[in-house]
Amino acid sequence: MTLCSHLKAITEIKTAKAYVCEECIKQDGTWLHLRTCQTCGATLCCDDSPAKHMTQHYHLTEHPVISSAEPGEQWLWCYKDGVFAEY
Repeated sequence: MTLCSHLKAITEIKTAKAYVCEECIKQDGTWLHLRTCQTCGATLCCDDSPAKHMTQHYHLTEHPVISSAEPGEQWLWCYKDGVFAEY
C-alpha cells in the first residue's frame, strides 16, 4: 500500500474527546458514525449521517486526514489524496 504524504505525517492519532458529533449536538441533530480530524481533533459525523459535518469541515479547513472514532475501528482517510490506511 502506498501512503500519501499527509498520512505519512501522522505520528500520533488524535482521538475523540467524547462520542458525539460536536456540530450535531449544537443543532440537536443525529449521526450514524463519527470521525476525528487529525489536524485539529474535531469529532464530527460521517457522510452516512444527515449533516455530513466532517466533509463540510474538510471543505472549510482543508484539514486532509481523518480517523474513525468508532470503537474497534483503526483506520485513517486522506480526503485530499483519496488514500485509506489501517493502523
